[in-house]
Amino acid sequence: MRDILDTITRWWEDGETFGLATVVRTFRSAPRDPGAALAVAGSSVDPGASGVPGASGGDVIGSVSGGCVEGAVYELAADVAQTGEPVLETYGVSDDDAFSIGLTCGGILDIFVEKVSQETFPELGDIADAVRRGEPVAVATVISGPAGALGARRVIWGDVTRPSTGSLGPGEMLDSHVDEDVRGMLEQGATGTRTYSERGERLGDELSVFVSSFAPAPRMYVFGAIDFAAAVARVGKFLGYHVTVCDARPVFATKSRFPDADEVVVDWPHRFLAGAFEADEIDARTVVAVLTHDPKFDVPVLEVALRTPAGYIGAMGSRRTHADRLGRLREAGLTEPELARLRSPIGLDLGARTPEETAVSIAAELIQLRGGGSGRPLTDTAGRIHPEAAPV
Repeated sequence: MRDILDTITRWWEDGETFGLATVVRTFRSAPRDPGAALAVAGSSVDPGASGVPGASGGDVIGSVSGGCVEGAVYELAADVAQTGEPVLETYGVSDDDAFSIGLTCGGILDIFVEKVSQETFPELGDIADAVRRGEPVAVATVISGPAGALGARRVIWGDVTRPSTGSLGPGEMLDSHVDEDVRGMLEQGATGTRTYSERGERLGDELSVFVSSFAPAPRMYVFGAIDFAAAVARVGKFLGYHVTVCDARPVFATKSRFPDADEVVVDWPHRFLAGAFEADEIDARTVVAVLTHDPKFDVPVLEVALRTPAGYIGAMGSRRTHADRLGRLREAGLTEPELARLRSPIGLDLGARTPEETAVSIAAELIQLRGGGSGRPLTDTAGRIHPEAAPV
């Protein structure tokens, strides 16, 4: 929902009522991950403004299927905006007619549709403000369970001193267990569904709770203020990272040379990264890209990086440069398991030459590692194209 949050918050602030459809579970080759959302404004917006064939509601924002079932979901969301009755709907391929309402790619989507307004979701404005400030927050919603529980919502703030709001059911156990589980999911940036008993025991499955996490954007640290860094910063921002470019040379490390970066820092790379580590700003989602081509910069910063929990650590350079770099890092005391984390030469083998092509090869490696793909052409592979979402 993050990609449509600004728009639906404007609707909410204007007093609009709208239907919100969210992917909560996927199976097989589903085109969108859990958390993808589509919203349809209520009848106060002129019908047909969306251009969706057969649509009966108003403006639409977002997508839940890449086009396969958008029309049907649009109609359902428009209806829910009027009736207020939440619905959990399953869309999948039809064995009798692959071109009926369903996912002709063979996937299955569970989509939860709810009515949203200032009355039904009073915390939405605070959530949007927190997301803009980079503060973690999550929304837990009952998507299936006993009568009367469907649609119950609880907002859990990353700040443990701030009380959660709303309740998912009677008794304290369910809310307490959900709060604990959600805070763990926020630390990982995870969105997905968890199941509980009606009383709230974790081993039960009578009640399903979908957790939409709004964790701060993962960080990408790019070291070396060169033309390749500008391209990497651009693609990193496109992929949703908070991008920082760092170089010790103030003449090169300027905002005008790196307009796509969130931050441009003039400092010695190893000192800056050590400070980020001490400030607890490096986790398993963090990307470190060392593009300096200079041992006096890249060896010290890699010595720091390889001892942090950063999920991706890559360094640019030829194979000869890589071999020399490994020798220097061994002399600095790095162990073989630590050195094995280094991806160098950086990126996938795409035949890249230009800065832009090199940035694409780095982005491809990040996506491949995150999604678990083989990195081979899809024409040479079999099975599902879109990897099934990992269980939470």
